[in-house]
Amino acid sequence: MTTPVAPSDLPTTLGALRASGYVSRPVRTEMRENLEARLGAGQPLTASVLGYEDSVLPQLETALLAGHDVIMLGERGQAKTRIIRSLVELLDEWLPVVAGSDVRDDPYRPISAHGISTVAERGDDTPLEWVHRSRRFAEKLASPDTSMADLIGEVDPIKVASGLYLDDPRALSYGLVPKSNRGIFAINELPDLAERIQVGLLNVLEERDVQIRGHLVRLELDVMVVATANPEDYTNRGRLITPLKDRFGSQIRTHYPDDLSTEIAIVKQEARVPVTPVPLVVPWFIEEIVARVSHVARRSNAINQKSGVSVRLSIANYEVVVANALRRALRTGDAAVVPRVSDLSALVQSTQGKIELDTLDDADADQVVSALVALAVRQCFAETVLLEEAPEIVAAFNGEVVVHTGDDLPDAQYAAALEALPVLAAPVERLAGPGAGAGERASALEFLLEGLYLTKRLAKDASGARALYRSRAR
Repeated sequence: MTTPVAPSDLPTTLGALRASGYVSRPVRTEMRENLEARLGAGQPLTASVLGYEDSVLPQLETALLAGHDVIMLGERGQAKTRIIRSLVELLDEWLPVVAGSDVRDDPYRPISAHGISTVAERGDDTPLEWVHRSRRFAEKLASPDTSMADLIGEVDPIKVASGLYLDDPRALSYGLVPKSNRGIFAINELPDLAERIQVGLLNVLEERDVQIRGHLVRLELDVMVVATANPEDYTNRGRLITPLKDRFGSQIRTHYPDDLSTEIAIVKQEARVPVTPVPLVVPWFIEEIVARVSHVARRSNAINQKSGVSVRLSIANYEVVVANALRRALRTGDAAVVPRVSDLSALVQSTQGKIELDTLDDADADQVVSALVALAVRQCFAETVLLEEAPEIVAAFNGEVVVHTGDDLPDAQYAAALEALPVLAAPVERLAGPGAGAGERASALEFLLEGLYLTKRLAKDASGARALYRSRAR
């Protein structure tokens, strides 16, 4: 993303900045006052994160109003990073800094050797640069090989070779934390940092300064620190040193969506579906089944719950179901792309890499995924479908009547099945909705038949994504 160009009417020198009446604010004050204005106007902290309106976001708002550094605890796929990145919107759009400063020196109170000397020498003629808020956010994924030089800084041998002494502050090359001065520094998976590196962050969180090795340099930083961690790493394994835990003002626990409607809303917001040559229609029950797969997985004994079941699972599953339906439509020439229950067979490929089996071998993953999908379909059918015609439908299948389904069959074949079994017409119409097209009716028919099978009213012979539904009496 390209950084916006600063407006031409902004002051370009320190003297002009003073004359404009600009008042410099610490970053925490800046964020708190901007949040106060947002809350006073009835606006949310962020509109891009769903499901946290009554839990996480109020806690985060309180932490920001208190001026706290924050650590967010949660399993993978709980929007921790997205929440942190959204905090950028609480910064002023433009910030004046001393031109050429590596640490975004405040023209009124410079902290680096470059900033101090420039202001001292040039006074009101000190040139300024304006930094957009999108550049005032630095993010680091913690890893065991992260070094002090990465975070705090190190002597630059090239600068020393050019004639500077080792203890000259101008010989330093600053790390991410000093470069985040007057902004937000985010570190993901904090416990993955080596303990000696964690120690290096103690001063940043408490005394608000950094010290680089044995150099007589002390930078009075103005930085907001936000971190994320998995609860298992943060609490049980002892991978975060106690003094560092104590430095964070607020600890906020994230969670997965509490209800299906929230999970579906997140999926619709985040899923990247292909542009289809014909209309795309995703039936409500397919959306619900995809969301339910994640919900039942989060309660499954076969899956490692400490690792978590990310919301990204729901998103990926939705995308692959739509893609499988598109693949069929391109081959059959159907008038619309409409996912069916048989398309759920494609969930194996999008689910395997996003769950960790607890006691079974990875070779059993296919069976686990199939069981999760079957449970999700059965729950959706049992909880949402009132099927008064069930006895008549079961009776209609007595004898030699069978219905073939599959993710490669055209919609016309389902229309023929409906004509052969008129008793299916009314419940299919209710599921598909009034005015539904052939693809929606085909999808509703599959859902109806699979629901009758999973509730033990029909028998099913399956091979991959193909199935034959028949009477249980034979």
